[in-house]
Amino acid sequence: MTSAGQAPEVFAQRPKRADARRNYDSLITAAREAFAEHGAAASLEDVARRAGVGIGTLYRNFPTRRHLFEAVYVEEVRELCHTAEGLAELPPWDALVAWLHRFVGYVATKRALAEQLLHNSEIFTSCRAEIFSAGGPLMHRAQAAGVVRNDIDFDDVVRLISGLTMAQFPSPEQRDRVLGVALDGLRPPAASR
Repeated sequence: MTSAGQAPEVFAQRPKRADARRNYDSLITAAREAFAEHGAAASLEDVARRAGVGIGTLYRNFPTRRHLFEAVYVEEVRELCHTAEGLAELPPWDALVAWLHRFVGYVATKRALAEQLLHNSEIFTSCRAEIFSAGGPLMHRAQAAGVVRNDIDFDDVVRLISGLTMAQFPSPEQRDRVLGVALDGLRPPAASR
């Protein structure tokens, strides 16, 4: 997470009581599914129904649609960042590639949410910083091991992979092949290996 090891304020908005936390988590899961299926226009009544709670419970947790978008987005970033922690034991290249594959999945499924958030909003900025805090060290470790070229930075890689996810692929297999080609471009030139 952050360099101090503490979750930023944006990640610390979960209810404290167990029953309220269960409702909150159910709403996040239901919203994630509804947004994946129907995009940003998904019905909030459908979200509440999927979560097994009343619409009042949804609005108590998320007073506006934007609050729900932000909470789902933050939760996705939290999971993406947590993935980086679990990859520390892998060799540097394998860890970076595994995290970037997870990043591709995150970007592809969160396009509708990201479109609803202002890219200069506090939530978006904080989440971007957390993504860089999670993925950057994986790339730096791979660069130190000599398996990633040194003339690029993590922002270059995020832009490359994000751009790749904007393309429409007829199958996940083709997307993965194209991602493989992009990842090959991160390796140092053959002469310096």
